[in-house]
Amino acid sequence: MSPVFRCSAPTCRDVPRRLLVLVAALGWGLCLPATVAAQASFPGKPLSIIVPFTPGGTTDILARIVGQGLSTEFGQPVVIENRAGAGGNIGGQVASKAAPDGYTLFMGTVGTQAINASLYKKMPFDPIKDFAPITRVANVPNLLVANPTQPFKSVAELIAYARANPGKVNFASSGNGTSIHLSGELFKTMAKVQMVHVPYKGSAPALTDLLGNQVGIMFDNLPSVIAHVRSGKLRPLAITTAKRSPELPDVPTLAESGLPGYEATSWFGLLAPAGTPAAVIAKLNAAIVKVLAQPDVRKRISDQGAEVYSETPEQFAAFILTEGVKWGKVVRDSGASLD
Repeated sequence: MSPVFRCSAPTCRDVPRRLLVLVAALGWGLCLPATVAAQASFPGKPLSIIVPFTPGGTTDILARIVGQGLSTEFGQPVVIENRAGAGGNIGGQVASKAAPDGYTLFMGTVGTQAINASLYKKMPFDPIKDFAPITRVANVPNLLVANPTQPFKSVAELIAYARANPGKVNFASSGNGTSIHLSGELFKTMAKVQMVHVPYKGSAPALTDLLGNQVGIMFDNLPSVIAHVRSGKLRPLAITTAKRSPELPDVPTLAESGLPGYEATSWFGLLAPAGTPAAVIAKLNAAIVKVLAQPDVRKRISDQGAEVYSETPEQFAAFILTEGVKWGKVVRDSGASLD
C-alpha cells in the first residue's frame, strides 16, 4: 500500500507541495523492491483452494488432484477448504474477499461463474469483477440418459415422442438452475418440445427415481451415470459436448443427433481474487498448466469422466464471459429464479 503522509502542524502549510510529492514518491519507491521481491519468491507459504461444494464431488476431487500437484511443484502445502452452500455462492463470497496475493485460490464452476448471476436475485459477489481467472482445469460432459423402459431409443425418437405427447416426458435434475437442469432447458428450446422439469435435492435422489422409472430422462454429469450405462440400467441417448467422449465412443453427440450447435458442458477452473498481481497469476498459470500436463494427473482426471483443459488467463476470462451470456439467456428463457 502506498504510504500516507499527514501533517497537522501549521508549519506544514509552508512546505512546498512538490517537496511533499517527492517525499511520497520516495516512500513508495522504498516499498517497490519489497513488493517485487515478494512476487519473485512466491509462494513463500502454504496455499489454499476454496471449493464451494461438499467433499467427494467432482469439484472437490479436481481441486485435490491439482492441489497435490501444485504442492509438489511449489514445495508448499496446498490446503483444500470446502465452503458449501447456496449453489456455490458461499464459497465464492469467501474467496472473492480473500487477500489478493495468490495464496487463496478458488475452484470455480460453470455455476458459480456463468449461471448464478442470472439465477439468483441477489449475489454476494460479482463473478467477473471480483475474480482474476487463471486457467480452466477440466470439462465434464453431461450425458442424456433414459430409463430403458421408455418408448424411445434415440434423440430423434425422443423428440418425435415429446412432440406427439406434449408434457408427458419428465426430465430430472439435481436442482433448479444447475447445469444439469439448464442442459434440459436448452434441449427443450432447440428441439422445440414441451417437457416437465422435476428438480431434486442432488443428483443421487434424481438418479434413484430415474432408475425406478419415476422420471423418464435426465441430463447428468458423465461420472455420475457411466456405471449405470455400462451395466445396462440406463440407456445413453447422446453426449452434450461438441465431440464424442472417449469413455463412450459409440454414443453420438446431440449435435450429431439432429440439434446442430447444441453444446452444454460442466467446467471447472481456478481463479484468484481480483487485484492479484499479474506476475503471480502468470506464475500460477504456468505451474497449473505444467501439473495438468503430467500423465498421472491426466489419467486421474480422465478416470473421473472429465477432459483435462488448460489455457491462458486471457482465454479463460473470455470463455467465462461467453458462457455467462449463453447461460444467462437459458436461465431467462426457462424462468428459473432463486432467492
